[in-house]
Amino acid sequence: QVQLVESGGGLVQAGGSLRLSCAASGRTFSNYGMGWFRQAPRKEREFVVAVSWSGGSTYSAGSVKGRFTISRDNAKNTVYLQMNSLKPEDTAVYYCAASSKSYSGSYYLSEYDYWGQGTQVTVSS
Repeated sequence: QVQLVESGGGLVQAGGSLRLSCAASGRTFSNYGMGWFRQAPRKEREFVVAVSWSGGSTYSAGSVKGRFTISRDNAKNTVYLQMNSLKPEDTAVYYCAASSKSYSGSYYLSEYDYWGQGTQVTVSS
């Protein structure tokens, strides 16, 4: 089992920045590809970014490319999501997830075994 706890969400104005953190506990953190997903009201959960087990490879959805950056610190069992140039359409609950199936990280929800409880990000216009 892996437990994931997100933090760092909040209310920010358009153009601002936030940094989300996801602290993992349980099994060896570096065995997992990690991802961030988000879910806006009345919408399906969607992929945002992912990072490989080593942190050497990252993947981003087109809607956030150049604005959001994922990173991880395996010594601290933590993955981060740096969000810059935020837009109102980025408003959603953000979830981190761990995948034992894909060490490189994955775009697909079904590849992830463990999920955090989510943290709300609200971007005002």
